[in-house]
Amino acid sequence: MTSEPLQPGSEPSRRTVVTAVGVTGLAAALTACGESDSTPSTKASKASHAPDKSTAETGEHDGGAAGSGGTDLAKTSEIPEGGGKIFADQGVVVTQPSKGNFKAFSSKCTHQGCAVTNIEGGVITCPCHDSQFSVADGSVQAGPAPQPLPTADIAVDGDTIKLV
Repeated sequence: MTSEPLQPGSEPSRRTVVTAVGVTGLAAALTACGESDSTPSTKASKASHAPDKSTAETGEHDGGAAGSGGTDLAKTSEIPEGGGKIFADQGVVVTQPSKGNFKAFSSKCTHQGCAVTNIEGGVITCPCHDSQFSVADGSVQAGPAPQPLPTADIAVDGDTIKLV
C-alpha cells in the first residue's frame, strides 16, 4: 500500500523547516555571544587574573588591575551595610552583608525570572511570588524559588564598585 505525501513536492519538509529554524537560532546565539566578547572585560580575561587580596577576602572576582575596565555601578557608601541596592538596567543586585564586604547577584529570580524589587531585613525579595534570598550569599530563604541567585562579578576599586 502506498500513500501520497501530505505536502506537495515543491514545499520544504518539516525536517528542513526545523533544521533551518535551529540553524537560525544557533547563528543568532553565536552572534550575541560574539558581540558580548568584544567588550573590554571578557570572561577569558576575567579567568586569567587571580583575585587580589581585597577581592579574595570578600569573595568577589577581580576583572584585572584596578581601573582596568568594567562598568561603574556605585560608590561603596551607597550600599547600606546589611542591605543592598538593585541596578535594574544592569540586571544585578549589589549587597554589603558586613562592613566592607560587597557581593553581587543577578536580579532575576530563579523561580520565574521576575526582577527582584526590594532589599530589607537581610533579604532580597521577588514581588511575583515572594521568593526571598540572602544578601550574604544569594541563597533561598523562602520559596518557591528553586535555586539561589547566581553571582555576578564585581570589583571594588577604591570607593567605586564596578561590574566586570
